[in-house]
Amino acid sequence: MQQLLAAAAAMQSQLMSAQQELADAEVSGTAGGGLVTAVVNGQGELVDLSIAAAAIDAADPEETAQTLADLVLAAYRDACRAVDELQQQTMAPFAAGLGAAGFPGLPDLGGFPGVPGLPGTPEEPNQPGPANPQAGPAAQDPPADEN
Repeated sequence: MQQLLAAAAAMQSQLMSAQQELADAEVSGTAGGGLVTAVVNGQGELVDLSIAAAAIDAADPEETAQTLADLVLAAYRDACRAVDELQQQTMAPFAAGLGAAGFPGLPDLGGFPGVPGLPGTPEEPNQPGPANPQAGPAAQDPPADEN
């Protein structure tokens, strides 16, 4: 039992360290061939944004404004995608450690029968119940065209 508690404490410490590493990380995303660069932290918060002067067309301010808005969104999304990848890489060892390999002597905790949406639970789509009262056979068929 002491070994189990020590392993859990070590895993918790490693998890907290990984979470702090993610919070401190900064990742960049770009758009327009580098005309716009967005920097987000490990939690997906925008911390810096730079727009190259070449992205601005003084002759057409309305079009430039729309183009810049599109480029800013694209750069931010690119940075968020990179953060998602970083989070997956950083947290994957902890997700893998929840099975039997992470805690010797314990069964694999990968599936929880009876809890919809979790691994090991049979899926029964469109079944009426508290979470989906509108489901059932009628929910599977599209409405008939009355024309």
